[in-house]
Amino acid sequence: MPRLYPIEKTRDIGIIAHIDAGKTTVTERVLFYTGISHKIGEVHNGEAIMDWMAQEKERGITITSASTTCHWIPEGLEKKKENEYQINIIDTPGHIDFTVEVQRSLRVLDGAIVVFDGVAGVEPQSETVWRQADKFNVPRICFVNKMDRMGADFDRSFQSIIEKLSPNAVAVQIPIGKEDKFEGVIDLIKMKALYFEGDFGQDVVEKEIPENLREQAAQARKEMLEKVAAEDATLLEKFLSNKEITIDEIRKVLRKSTLNYKLIPVFCGSALKDKGIQPLLDAVCYYLPSPNDLPPVKGTNPLTGDFEERKHLDSEPLAALVFKIATDPYVGALSYFRIYSGYLRKGSYVLNTTTGVKERIGRILRMHANQRVELDEAFAGDIVATVGLKKTSTGHTLCDPAHPIVLENIAFPEPVISVRVEPKTRADQEKLVVALKRLSEEDPTFRIKEDLETGETIISGMGELHLEVLTDRMKREFGVVANVGRPQVAYKETVCSESEAEGKYIHQSGGRGQYGHVWLRIKPKERGEGFEFKNAIKGGIIPQEFIPAVKKGVVEAMGKGVLAGYPIVDVEVTLYDGSFHEVDSSEVAFKIAAAEALKSASQKAKPVLLEPIMKIEVIVPSEFFGDVISDLNRRRGIIEETKDRLSLKIIDAKVPLAEMFGYATGLRSLTQGRGTFTMEFDRYEKVPENISQEIIEGKRK
Repeated sequence: MPRLYPIEKTRDIGIIAHIDAGKTTVTERVLFYTGISHKIGEVHNGEAIMDWMAQEKERGITITSASTTCHWIPEGLEKKKENEYQINIIDTPGHIDFTVEVQRSLRVLDGAIVVFDGVAGVEPQSETVWRQADKFNVPRICFVNKMDRMGADFDRSFQSIIEKLSPNAVAVQIPIGKEDKFEGVIDLIKMKALYFEGDFGQDVVEKEIPENLREQAAQARKEMLEKVAAEDATLLEKFLSNKEITIDEIRKVLRKSTLNYKLIPVFCGSALKDKGIQPLLDAVCYYLPSPNDLPPVKGTNPLTGDFEERKHLDSEPLAALVFKIATDPYVGALSYFRIYSGYLRKGSYVLNTTTGVKERIGRILRMHANQRVELDEAFAGDIVATVGLKKTSTGHTLCDPAHPIVLENIAFPEPVISVRVEPKTRADQEKLVVALKRLSEEDPTFRIKEDLETGETIISGMGELHLEVLTDRMKREFGVVANVGRPQVAYKETVCSESEAEGKYIHQSGGRGQYGHVWLRIKPKERGEGFEFKNAIKGGIIPQEFIPAVKKGVVEAMGKGVLAGYPIVDVEVTLYDGSFHEVDSSEVAFKIAAAEALKSASQKAKPVLLEPIMKIEVIVPSEFFGDVISDLNRRRGIIEETKDRLSLKIIDAKVPLAEMFGYATGLRSLTQGRGTFTMEFDRYEKVPENISQEIIEGKRK
């Protein structure tokens, strides 16, 4: 079966933004105008197609990234099948607790639409998702949404993008009217006014630019052309000599510059009022990359260790990356994957190079939120799902067994908050184990740990909302009734100085004994650099086969620190000396000796506790400003900046997570319910001495 859409007419894009900027509303309009849905689902009514989970409908937020596929013919092309583009879209959450969903989606996408609130402009999580897109080199276009809202200001929002995110942003549209007088947009490339008529804004009507906006539009076009022409010598010559520049010339240079991250086109509109979405879809086709606009995907050959590349072609060997596992109540575990090269046929076998297991692809599914369409084949550039993969999880590579390759894995942030869960009855015990296993397979930032001393189960995640949603899902999807403890901070331990220690394990009990002897050196590393193990053994004083056992002993001992039993992070451990016994030495003996040496070295190296510090933005009416500042100071907060937005005050601060439990309730009572805040993890920092002592003594959680 040949592919229906050529690869150059395929777009794999994500919609990313700060919470509540209107991503899902934009996606719902896209689905409506592309004919995928026949009625518009509103988020605030709990009817959005892409927000299909019960928790998403109730809370009016996106929790899990949902994928869908639609088709579009951009303006200017004849409405014929061969001019149609296939757009694979992933709608991602904005809430920072679900940052993993954004991260893994960006890893497999070629382009992104970044949505901004026209009133707020760039918000803290806009910066976070922008940095994530930078990390994966994802070309993007911007859409300033909610231009109909009170206080919406395109110029101010555009300026905030330039100042906080990228000086390469270029406005290719300006709004006609503002707030409740917002009527449409001016296309600066064609120099036409676009109005959106019909019951749902489905008819795009081109008119002349209103008299009162001509001067502003001419100035905005001049600024746009300056930026675009600077990227191309021929265009610059034309611009400087005041020659006519055609629409096609502008689009061609703008596309090339967008793909190279040199320019970022900015559009505007109001998704809720059905204005500005069709030109945004045109822009996806015109300016965002197709898979073959991108460099080949790189990976490692597991047999030789050499770097290999795969071009984005159907004729290349198959290489695909699994970026998400989801539990479907009807079909079981769904594995979502992006095909980078080659093609996949139903019933064929693929090799999972991460686990070394061959898996059979029984079904290929094109997902539309939580609905499925069966396919016989999938091609390079497709984002599809399959069911029944037993040994495959997030970040694994699936490939042609004859041409193995391991693609770069996805790195996920560490959880910062934990709660204890215990089943109410013995029957719930088994169900709890199954539920936790399934949920942790789906979400790499959700961790489960058994407390060996108390026998309790501790679950960890990215925030209170994250754990709340997961415990709610345990109840609804798996029927588990469990008691959930109070949230606790995921503290860490590290060391402040260098030290050395000896670890010896000698055990004689008649017959063969045990002998392991090591000397370890521990050194602090920069915050966030993680753990590094160095082998400095010379002359075989410890045989090579025991070195992995030493490392294993060190890693296990780091799981329980010497101060309060929290994991040790950001250290370099060097094995530099030791001895062995020809007969009695074993891997177990060296593992135990290494664990002893690490504990001993940690105690001598000035151990300290680290706590997660959160970056928060609080928005309050100005009359409550003083009270909120005092409250943040009381919570050990450091105020970084305060700004004005209309009659509101915006406070940017860094506050320890330990002080932020129950802040939503506290802020509501301080501001008569009118204050709001957003919070995201920033970094780990040393706990003050007096508080550290309380944590060690168990007086503070």
